Amino acid sequence: MLTAMAADGPDYQHSGRYRRQSWYGTKPLVKRLLAQPGIHTLMRAAAALLGDRIHRERLPAPARLREVTADMSGVTFGMLRPDRCIVAKELYWGGGRRPRLEDQFALDLFAVLVREARLVLDIGAYTGVFSLLAACVSPEARIHAFEVVPDVAHAAQENVAANDLTGRITVHGAAVGKEGDTVTIGAGTGGSALPDFYSTKLHFTDGVPVAVRSLDAIVAEINVPPPAVVKIDVEGTEDVVLEHAQSFLASHRPDILCEILLESNTTGVQAALAPHGYRFYRVERGALSPQPHLVPSGEFRDWLFTIKESGELTSRGIPVA
Repeated sequence: MLTAMAADGPDYQHSGRYRRQSWYGTKPLVKRLLAQPGIHTLMRAAAALLGDRIHRERLPAPARLREVTADMSGVTFGMLRPDRCIVAKELYWGGGRRPRLEDQFALDLFAVLVREARLVLDIGAYTGVFSLLAACVSPEARIHAFEVVPDVAHAAQENVAANDLTGRITVHGAAVGKEGDTVTIGAGTGGSALPDFYSTKLHFTDGVPVAVRSLDAIVAEINVPPPAVVKIDVEGTEDVVLEHAQSFLASHRPDILCEILLESNTTGVQAALAPHGYRFYRVERGALSPQPHLVPSGEFRDWLFTIKESGELTSRGIPVA
């Protein structure tokens, strides 16, 4: 995940929050134990009996599994290392799809949006599932993925290479926000999985300096005409990304699939989008829900920002509640 502001305060990797999230150091050991062949077989049987009463996607994948196949929107592609990649692990448990209906619908929606796109920007790419999907469904699109955590960006590049898409997807180890800034971010090593929640709201005293680019500067350099589609997953600094994208928003009017958290600055997001005529649709389970204002939901995190009306979306096969 990727953000673009500096943070102060205690070092996250020495904080109580980090210790709790790592189960006080026991989480990697527990995951390795549950991933062992015999124990994992028993765990799968127990998960099948419990059904929807547990979150299977949070359980580890088998220790010896090196790649899973995503099967969605009429295409297939591989994702490596389900022992480290949270998305690949979810695809294992979901049989090639993400188990949470709203998460999979966001991917299916993205696939529809990018089919006619010339430019796709994946901001906060993690290990690249949205970029890989875009490359498979839109052979003509130029795709640029941005990931601020060094180890995660490396994993995204490995997924691109494993799918023979190096010439189609460009992975940038950079943040997106205010042009010219620099952030310090944890490398992403260690832990039980590649982090999908790091942001510059977290303070790292021992990290890697990463350059920050603005969307306006990026698009000016790439110089690809519309239509464009953007995915933003930046753990709470969406307002900064969009504030420094005003020329891009005016020239391309991209469709934007954006995660909004409870702590997101929705006032800033709406102010950045207001001059460009954007509408708000909340991504729910199998359908979009039109909303007059951007109000965060603890249940549904993803939103579509677009200038398109509901009728135009439904004519493209996108369900609107």
